[in-house]
Amino acid sequence: MVVVATSLAAAVDAAELVVVDYEPLGVVVDAHAALEPGAAILFDDYPTNVALTVDVDQAAAAESVAAFENATLIVELDMHNQRVAVMPLETNAVLAIPGPDVLTVHVSTQTPHAVRDAIAELCGLDHAQLRVIARWVGGGFGAKSMAEVEYVLVARLALLLKRPVRWHQTRSENLQSVHGRAQDQTVRVAVDAHGTMTALHADLLSDNGAYPGMNHFLAGLTARMLAGPYRIATVTSAIRSVATNTAPVLGYRGAGRPEATSLIERVVDVIAAELAIDPVELRRRNLLSSDSFPYAAPTGAIYDVGDYHRALDMVLALGRYDHLRAEQAARRAAGTRLLLGIGVSTYVEVTAGAGPTEFADVEVHDDGAVTVKVGTFGHGQGHRTTYAQIASDILDIEFDAVRVVDGDTALVARGYGTYGSRSMQVGGSAVHAACTAVVQQARALAADALEASTGDIVLHDGVFAVAGVPARSVSWIDLARLAPRSSVVASNGERAGLLATIDWERPASTYPFGAHLAVVEIDAETGHVVLIDHFAIDDCGTVLNPMIVEGQVHGGIAQGAAQALYEAVVYDDAGNVTTSSLADYTMISAAELPSFTLASCETPTPVNPLGAKGIGESGTIGATPAVHNAVIDAMAHLGVRHLDMPCTPERVWRAIHGAHLGVKVNRP
Repeated sequence: MVVVATSLAAAVDAAELVVVDYEPLGVVVDAHAALEPGAAILFDDYPTNVALTVDVDQAAAAESVAAFENATLIVELDMHNQRVAVMPLETNAVLAIPGPDVLTVHVSTQTPHAVRDAIAELCGLDHAQLRVIARWVGGGFGAKSMAEVEYVLVARLALLLKRPVRWHQTRSENLQSVHGRAQDQTVRVAVDAHGTMTALHADLLSDNGAYPGMNHFLAGLTARMLAGPYRIATVTSAIRSVATNTAPVLGYRGAGRPEATSLIERVVDVIAAELAIDPVELRRRNLLSSDSFPYAAPTGAIYDVGDYHRALDMVLALGRYDHLRAEQAARRAAGTRLLLGIGVSTYVEVTAGAGPTEFADVEVHDDGAVTVKVGTFGHGQGHRTTYAQIASDILDIEFDAVRVVDGDTALVARGYGTYGSRSMQVGGSAVHAACTAVVQQARALAADALEASTGDIVLHDGVFAVAGVPARSVSWIDLARLAPRSSVVASNGERAGLLATIDWERPASTYPFGAHLAVVEIDAETGHVVLIDHFAIDDCGTVLNPMIVEGQVHGGIAQGAAQALYEAVVYDDAGNVTTSSLADYTMISAAELPSFTLASCETPTPVNPLGAKGIGESGTIGATPAVHNAVIDAMAHLGVRHLDMPCTPERVWRAIHGAHLGVKVNRP
């Protein structure tokens, strides 16, 4: 049932007139409980709540068994990567305006063309009858990467009523509607006498919420990245994905990769503690060397390029690691109330794993201006700036002459949108290819106009000239005016001119990497945790715009620290969300964050012409385990070996006054 009214107040009043009789059913809100005999079954057509099972590969399983049998040390750790709210600044919203020939839909989304396709299909419209416009959406973080049911519903209502219809989700609705993470993990690692990890096995239990879908894929991403940046001969996993009476779980910044990094980075610290060696030293013994690439991980991932030791060394120097350890030892010797914790994480992630191509269209106009149309959608990431930089560099024109267009399906023919840290390496490469094609056209046109060979034409300061004869030259404006009537430049469909349209196909994914160092203080009497410093080295290949890269990392670190310390969606036994407002769901703010110290370790990828890898999610992936490890490190001398996130004051206080939590150690 849908209530439509001319004002919000009228809609609320009308909704209160609707009486619904509900039949109470059994509820299951926990993934483990969903597997228990006698658990409430969500779907009558299925005998269990298990939506997907992926078993261990048998050949790999045999290798794993042998490695564990020969291990000097076996460490087992149970972890809960908690359910969190996505929390974009702007919640989901849509406005549909019917016109004589075209339905215009303004929508808060990361993927305007996917929204267009869904609305068109479900409303029986051709693409020409529908225009979807996305503007600055106040962040998406993965939750706005698909078409919401309400978007289609509002479009349908606008067509039916022949009036504009708007829907805007409340904050409470948003907090209850889409979540991220929600994965339980049991990991076993075999270690030899030298501290080398020889085998790893993980059992992953993924909570899909009430409508199984994306979290299947996310658990698969976790399994793919389980080895992290380490050389582990055998890595196996088993996945069970279950349905529960909770909100659906979608991709939230990092989408499967933070779960993998948190798992491997926590267990590395546990192994180091059991071997009584520094966690940095254990990482150094196991990290892949720079001459290992391209590297075929035992999980099936193909790492393109990396220098993991360099990233680790850089972050340790940046944070003065040895000095921090000395200060920690002094505090422990003095028995001070403020416990100092130092957390390290090294990570590798995969980006541009979805969306095989990206669209770009570049045209030089007869006034010298350039229009770049691209199928990704920038909504805070700085796409327009960076795409304009690429065009400016290749076309050798002023930055201000470039206009970038995105987020409008009437102006941009197609596109996969923005998600998975794909935009610069796929969309940017499409812009690069289109601009390069335009330069080639212009060079041929200039050669014809100047009666020279194409090979003798050089481009400098926006002018094409004959090499060695600068007086013989033509400008972009000259060529743009010549192009429509020249036989040298082929027309692009119905358009003639100096232009190129490209659907750039990515040959492979890229694997950004880095290292983070977090420093916390814990009040031993209250359990209160303060993040006092955070250092990060993130390698996203070629850095096209340092300011934009740093901005992405800043936001990612904040969200990673928030999951480690504060955030968790909580359901009661009846299936009600008890964290349905910002009074109950704890968000991090600038007041809880230190100034971050960042540096870049540039290792260009050979996968695309820019040498660029993704950066949008790296901060979250590296920061979460670094902060988590720092909290546990602060309590390690008291006997604490593990504590699930979020590390709230109550949990920390109980850990300090409790015992070992969740770690099993077996010395064969």
